[in-house]
Amino acid sequence: MSCPFCEAPVVAGDAFCETCGHSLTSPACTSCGAPAVDAEGYCERCGLRQPTGRDHAELELPDGTAGITDRGLRRARNEDAFSLVPLAPRGTVPVPESAATVPRRPADADARDGGGAPAVVAVVCDGVGSSPRADDASSAAVEAAADALARGLTHEEAFALAGQAVRKLATGPDDAPACTYVAAVARPDRVSICWAGDSRAYWLPDGTLLTEDDVARGGEITAWLGADYPDVTPRTRVFTPPGPGLLLVCSDGLWRYLNGYAFPAAGTPLGMARRMLRHALDSGGHDNVTICLIPLGGTHG
Repeated sequence: MSCPFCEAPVVAGDAFCETCGHSLTSPACTSCGAPAVDAEGYCERCGLRQPTGRDHAELELPDGTAGITDRGLRRARNEDAFSLVPLAPRGTVPVPESAATVPRRPADADARDGGGAPAVVAVVCDGVGSSPRADDASSAAVEAAADALARGLTHEEAFALAGQAVRKLATGPDDAPACTYVAAVARPDRVSICWAGDSRAYWLPDGTLLTEDDVARGGEITAWLGADYPDVTPRTRVFTPPGPGLLLVCSDGLWRYLNGYAFPAAGTPLGMARRMLRHALDSGGHDNVTICLIPLGGTHG
């Protein structure tokens, strides 16, 4: 046998290489097969980031609301995260649902966003690829924001808590995980949205863009959650649906391929989300893709 790191001879059963000290009991890499995967999930021989349960995840709620997140074709890992939480009318006990996050507490059904009709909270965060541990940032932000909105806090309060969760991940000036943010509380007669960065919300079937990207002329984002931008201020909007339709909340891994795209006109939200994902992958799949579709004011099947 030989050490997978320095290739020095080792004895079967040894826990460490006597030459370089590398562990001989590390998980095997899915690419090169070497038992050299470190605690961060990278192979120390070939450098591949190992696949995780976040590479592809789907969620469908009883009302048809659906979400999908996918690693895409070019990224080593999925740095997007999303959550969908159903809010029921006052007096009932809803059951939170999520993807790429842990379960949440039951929601305060009335939610200070207003209204007593059933609603869905959707949060999508996209890790900033130039920051370290961007996947941790998006997960932390989604977890904090979805929990806060489900408990009835305002968009501004939820955004502040998400920012705190991301800032806590930083260990120093050069280690500041970051992510973009978009959240919606969607009811049949009222949708409220809060965002920072370039994750978006649309109204379907006509594809009306409901958010405005925080980007500079060169395409760089100008607003995000992270310790390197502690004073970021989110933007908010209230939208009144003109009739039955779907709210689309997504990351840029989808919307960058929407120019000229004809949104699916029929099918379940999950089926439609799958077709949108396929379109993004067929168009190049250069980034992680996250899609949440919330039907409002009608049935979809």
